Amino acid sequence: MTVTETSATALHGDAVRTLEEWRTADARQDQLRRDYLAHLAGHPDGLFRACLPAHVTASALVVDPAAGRVLLTLHPKVGIWLQMGGHCEPGDPTLAAAALREATEESGIPDLTLLAAGDAPVPALLDRHQVRCTGKDRPENTHLDVQYIALARPGSEALISEESLDLRWFDYDGLPELTDDSLRALVARARELTA
Repeated sequence: MTVTETSATALHGDAVRTLEEWRTADARQDQLRRDYLAHLAGHPDGLFRACLPAHVTASALVVDPAAGRVLLTLHPKVGIWLQMGGHCEPGDPTLAAAALREATEESGIPDLTLLAAGDAPVPALLDRHQVRCTGKDRPENTHLDVQYIALARPGSEALISEESLDLRWFDYDGLPELTDDSLRALVARARELTA
């Protein structure tokens, strides 16, 4: 087994463990959790872009709880304001590390930390959505997104990356109209968890 295959196997095991241990009282979220686990059980490569028609992704909502604000990116492919996130990479040791890597790369904030329960970062929500991540001439794929909360230090300055059309802080109660219900639910969950 190559180093890449070993890393991918470890990441797959971490994703399964994370989803098996994650608990929610919300019936829809629990059904998504079970669906994600079924996907991973059937797909050893289920965390990577090449796994079609669905794959697990990782994202993180960057939150500055002291200021009551969230950092959002204007996503170039879908044209709406969203949290930072994207595809897992073979070098990601854990699902949480993939989310933190994406949040750090896309926000330009180097010292983010994921909201944790005890010593381990825990997902905030799950979201299944359709997207074209393999090109405009390809069919839509399903992203099985595992969403985390990334805490920024008070007053953190963001730096836009080439992966964003725009990057801005928004007050919890001042989210842009050009977003979706999934992002609004994630912001509400972040407010609840960081209050």
